Amino acid sequence: MFAARAPLRPVRVIVVANEKGGSGKSTVAMHIAVALMKRDQRVAAIDLDTRQKTFTHYIENRRVWAGRSGRDIKTPDLFCLDTPDPSITQDEAAASQSLAVTIDNLAQSHDFVVIDTPGHDSPSMRLAHSLANILITPLNDSFVDLDVLGSFDPDTLDVTDTSHYAQTVQQARQQRQSLGQTPTDWIVMRNRLSMTPTRNKRLVSSGIEELSRRLGFRCIEGLAERVVFREFYLRGLTALDELDEASLGKRPTMSHATARQEVEILLEAMNLNSLVDDGQLSDQLPGQNRDAA
Repeated sequence: MFAARAPLRPVRVIVVANEKGGSGKSTVAMHIAVALMKRDQRVAAIDLDTRQKTFTHYIENRRVWAGRSGRDIKTPDLFCLDTPDPSITQDEAAASQSLAVTIDNLAQSHDFVVIDTPGHDSPSMRLAHSLANILITPLNDSFVDLDVLGSFDPDTLDVTDTSHYAQTVQQARQQRQSLGQTPTDWIVMRNRLSMTPTRNKRLVSSGIEELSRRLGFRCIEGLAERVVFREFYLRGLTALDELDEASLGKRPTMSHATARQEVEILLEAMNLNSLVDDGQLSDQLPGQNRDAA
């Protein structure tokens, strides 16, 4: 724990996490950050994946393209924590301390912090989970990826056990409860959905519903498998930005319009507007003293 000054206004923390890579975490995190800025919120972005730095590169691409094109596009304030070797115990503690202090400082100047996490367990990732007002877990629509939440009987497809990651989330939520903080709204987002109905899609849906009852998360549909989401990355764009021939390098298509619609539906399912409108939260960061100067 650490001693910190109480923020003038509690910052809301949105964490995008999954211990499996390739689930679209950085794309989701970027779209959430841009959506919040378009609602006139002050947004900070933290990239905990200090090896891949996909979220960092996404934001840097946005800044570079804005400069080259002469366009004024809103970009979140980026904080990439350059943590030491996570295999060393004292460095793990230092990484967690760095994250805690960073978020406490950001609470003085920002409304939201959006955190993108690496595809593996670490002390800083666990701390991020315990700080999350909203936890978004993007999940590719297959039993291979569903394994990150639980195990299934191969014959009956009944849930037989919960995974290490699911237990990590449960422990973080219990920690918040023990500190008297508002419960984390855990949202599992079925990402890269097939646009045609299949038997696998139906079975995965049933499996997620059973896990939802056991683990207490909300399940929502995320983004379909669309090439346009990959095209946005090099210029740091999102489906929510002004998309024209100058920004895309080609004329927008119906796929771009559909992608924007999908993102808007996702944000509505997250109850993002209600979170923005909620002027005060009862949370305080672990170790904070409300009476401190």
